[in-house]
Amino acid sequence: MKEIIAVDGVKTPDSPFSHIVKARGFLFLTSQLSADLRTNKIIGGTVEEQTDRALGNVRLLLQAAGSTMDDVVKVTVYMRDLDKFKEMNAAYRRHFKPGKEPARTTVQAQSPIKGIDVELDVIAAAPENRD
Repeated sequence: MKEIIAVDGVKTPDSPFSHIVKARGFLFLTSQLSADLRTNKIIGGTVEEQTDRALGNVRLLLQAAGSTMDDVVKVTVYMRDLDKFKEMNAAYRRHFKPGKEPARTTVQAQSPIKGIDVELDVIAAAPENRD
């Protein structure tokens, strides 16, 4: 059984998806990128800035579901240009406690959204599924 988690203040997407789906003790977040979730406006910037904003969105969504960044178990990072890996990693490190980072996969992929260089696919434990 799945549950769609509503997030106060976050604009309903124009596309057919939900920001957070809860199922079997986990939270599945729709791909996060450098955007203002309250307006759906895309925000450009460097890869480091985009990663920071995307992870800020992840934090906001997790809080709405009662979880935290410590509950993230898996992240898939989609990058337009893997030559910018160090920039992405610099921002990424700031959002997770050293030694407590989630599992991660990074792949090169084009975003269908112009100006977006980084997208994050996140799976986190729901509050009742914490160790």
